[in-house]
Amino acid sequence: MDLPSSADVVIVGAGLAGLACARATVAAGLSTVVLERSDGVGGRVRTDAVDGFLLDRGFQIALLAYPELQAQLDVAALDPQRFEPGAVVWRGGALHRVADPFRQPTKLLATLAAEVGSPLDKVRVGLLRRELVGTPAADLLRRPETTTLADLQRRRFSTEMIDRFFRPLLSGIQLDPDLASTSRMFEVIFRTLAMGDTAVPAAGMGAIPAQLAAGLDDGVVHLEREVVSLQGTGVRVVDGTTVSGRAVVVAAEGPTGAALLGLDPPRSKSATCIWFAADTMPFSGRALLLDGTATGPVTNLSPHSTVAPGYAPAGRALLAAALPGLAGGGELVSQAKAQLRGWFGGQVEDWEVLRVDTIRHAQPEVRPPFVPKRRVRLGDGRYVCGDWRDTPSIQGALFSGRRCGEAVVRDLHA
Repeated sequence: MDLPSSADVVIVGAGLAGLACARATVAAGLSTVVLERSDGVGGRVRTDAVDGFLLDRGFQIALLAYPELQAQLDVAALDPQRFEPGAVVWRGGALHRVADPFRQPTKLLATLAAEVGSPLDKVRVGLLRRELVGTPAADLLRRPETTTLADLQRRRFSTEMIDRFFRPLLSGIQLDPDLASTSRMFEVIFRTLAMGDTAVPAAGMGAIPAQLAAGLDDGVVHLEREVVSLQGTGVRVVDGTTVSGRAVVVAAEGPTGAALLGLDPPRSKSATCIWFAADTMPFSGRALLLDGTATGPVTNLSPHSTVAPGYAPAGRALLAAALPGLAGGGELVSQAKAQLRGWFGGQVEDWEVLRVDTIRHAQPEVRPPFVPKRRVRLGDGRYVCGDWRDTPSIQGALFSGRRCGEAVVRDLHA
């Protein structure tokens, strides 16, 4: 599709933030052009069909209690496939199930008996849950902060509970095996986990940006159009084409967006996900399996096709192994298989590696001091949005994009 030479708003990047921004400007009647360098929308939130399987680009989940997810999307239309609350923890040659007794009261006694932390630890989890659910997320993001590890130690959780439960859980969700991220984000994430379900859309995580893009007019999004520089409130595309605008929004991922704008780049967290296909699922249930022994490199294992059967063809099982902070190919796969053989025995040798996803910038790093809501207006008609300008999450990307779009609308309609 030919690019227009001008528009009211030019947006660089068709990830979640860019699409959320475009929805706000289009809804306000502003002509909008979104330029995306790749062949599809979504940025890091993409899904590919591979040999009959659906593979997200890395291990990803949607926390359904995110306010922006509920506000900007038709969540029911995504047909969310839900994980079981709680987790399964591998420890000492056995699996131990730790449920959320507030949502699964019949599993309270089994959870108390699980060899993951002490009974006092589990009481403290309940107290933590009650405190965080009773505190608005915005207030949590304004609290005095420390690291996640220091916060858990302040709350007097045992080293065993931290290492066997919190560390592998947050390794998968926040890519934080060292628990060095700000305590503010830990508390917000834990609150969100307690308040709602964790899920993946039936058609893959890519269904989220696909739904956002479907709400835009034809001709708004232009794929395979890499922006190489800004020109005032316009842009120059790699083929030399230029698009001028009354406002330009950089919604690219942190390192790319910062380079275009001449800003300091965010520090990045990397992650690898190994997608395994098997004849049968090696454990039962729809809960994440956490490594409670810290033997690595896999910190958690997701029974993806049990949670969402559409991710795998009939008669096959799909597992996602999350390896935060690591990058690699064959050697890393060999290490992961050796670890998983210790859990499930020789059947692991027959598992097929469908794909290894290594994402160098999987999330922006958020160590203290953390500013959760950074400015979207940069002056001279330039704007910026993305999870690196807010919180490192789907919530942060959607919220940042929407508030940026609303700022553009206010300024251009002034």
